[in-house]
Amino acid sequence: MLELRPNCEHCDTDLPADSTLATICSFECTFCRRCAEHVFSHLCPNCGGNLVTRPIRPAAKLNKFPASTKRVHALQKRTPN
Repeated sequence: MLELRPNCEHCDTDLPADSTLATICSFECTFCRRCAEHVFSHLCPNCGGNLVTRPIRPAAKLNKFPASTKRVHALQKRTPN
């Protein structure tokens, strides 16, 4: 199940679970659309995979499967193998 991280790992912009501005890679690295487009050219800086729009979890499912509250910042993250 997708972690739905609460922030951009680069600029720390808030990205709530229902944000249409969140992008992810296959390792769930999370970036805002602005950083994905203008800083990283749609390529994840951690793994090199493409960044795509993060799906929105239906509100009815958020109670049972809540979004993550753990903020991740690029300096805290290691590159996936």
